[in-house]
Amino acid sequence: MREALAEWRPEIDREIERVLPRDLDADYLAEFFGAAHYEYDEAAIDDALSTPVWDLLDRGGKRWRAVAFLVLADGLGGDPAELLPYATIPEILHNGTIVVDDVEDEATMRRGEEAVHHRYGTDVALNAGNALYFIPLKIISRNPADLDPAARLRIYEMLTYELNRTHLGQGMDIRWHNDDAVDITEDAYMEMCACKTGSLGRIVGRLAAIVTGHDEQVEEALARYMEKVCIAFQIGDDILDVEHTIDADRAGDFGKAFGNDIHEGKKTLMTVHAVAHADPERARRLEGILADPASTEADVLEAIDVIQATDGVDYAREEAYRLSAEARAHLDDVPLSDDARAQMDEFARFVVERDA
Repeated sequence: MREALAEWRPEIDREIERVLPRDLDADYLAEFFGAAHYEYDEAAIDDALSTPVWDLLDRGGKRWRAVAFLVLADGLGGDPAELLPYATIPEILHNGTIVVDDVEDEATMRRGEEAVHHRYGTDVALNAGNALYFIPLKIISRNPADLDPAARLRIYEMLTYELNRTHLGQGMDIRWHNDDAVDITEDAYMEMCACKTGSLGRIVGRLAAIVTGHDEQVEEALARYMEKVCIAFQIGDDILDVEHTIDADRAGDFGKAFGNDIHEGKKTLMTVHAVAHADPERARRLEGILADPASTEADVLEAIDVIQATDGVDYAREEAYRLSAEARAHLDDVPLSDDARAQMDEFARFVVERDA
């Protein structure tokens, strides 16, 4: 899978640039959005849309959702080169959620630089982020793989279902972020991840099944695989935030601010576990630090000490490994090629074992 990530990323970025060019000229605007009823201000649209989006894209990102789609589509008998435009759908959607999430979370950094709303303004960020929910739909109407109407309708309905669920997940996450107490269950946390992060992954699996002409059983198996991989990825991300905070040699490598999740008051599997298993006084202290928007670096390290005292990191890592194993089991009855199966098996481990 690592080789596929390296091989396909440049192609994916070139394809994204065909969907959303760096410079939005009159011909592109007319073809993509329709002829102006009066007059487009090309410079204004560039500044408000393509410039902030490409600033974010050029900072990096693994593009693993797009690559996973291509590996699955290839393994299901499709032609990855022909299906490359569809690989950009989950990637563009993902970056849209990043921009909006950073506004809602009041994040300061993303991929090692200022969050988009800090660099360009909240108004520009929200407009650009929301546009990325809709721009990839144009790929379906362009129909580069010459899909029949039934398949195209299936994609539209799938995207409507999954994108609605992302907002359920984000809604839960926001509500918890605004609560001082950590009084959620682990199952509720898992459901939040399944909606907020897992639905974008489900789009990858379901889209690969649809464009290669497979039935709903294959579609659902791939959806469940990707959903569990994404939950494991999210848990791994939360673990990395803690580990990069306490390891001075790795600080800054993660592309987020020191103690980002704790400063934001984020409720993670580790904090849910810690509050449930720590001494009541220390549990209340952890809740207090998470609720304090002015928490210091010392506070962050104290919160991490409570997490470590309850073996929260190890517990979360074990859950991530369990989800990774369950994800791989969903591929048992999927008619994948041996090479694709091996790559997706490796990928399910990679999301847990990665160090950045």
